Amino acid sequence: MPVLQPPPFRVYLLRHARAALAAPGERDFDRRLDDAGYAEAEIIADRAADKGYAPDVVLSSTALRCRETAEAVRRAFNDTFEITYVDEMYNAEASVYLALIAAQTASRSVMLVGHNPTMDAVAEAFIGQQAMASLLPSGFPTAGFAVLDAQDAPGTNGAGWQLSEFLHP
Repeated sequence: MPVLQPPPFRVYLLRHARAALAAPGERDFDRRLDDAGYAEAEIIADRAADKGYAPDVVLSSTALRCRETAEAVRRAFNDTFEITYVDEMYNAEASVYLALIAAQTASRSVMLVGHNPTMDAVAEAFIGQQAMASLLPSGFPTAGFAVLDAQDAPGTNGAGWQLSEFLHP
């Protein structure tokens, strides 16, 4: 996969919180967060807000569990940003997420709220397979929140991307 060149200089990847199993006849797309998932979403949103990880742009899958997770983040930031819901993020390849990020040329930071295994693949595209295996050996957990910074952002040396922090409830 191609390595993205900034801007944006910071990318936040948030995997949706834990979802309930599909009820009989319910589509995967319509799965809600379960009780633990609601708690995870609130905890991770509050931790991100406490650390000042405020995105300029938030893009979320339209799947219900992603929308519920994204809304928790918006509430934690006192509704200071809008969320753009993107149908193509559901069951998407990493290339779709990467293209969405690359399109945010007017923004310094962008957050994607989405699904696995796509989040694993996107994080790997930024930091490489070896770093991914070392930093997240079990992959992207539910409600996992990755902060990726461009190493050639103002005030840094080098090229490429680094995982600056990973938060998990």
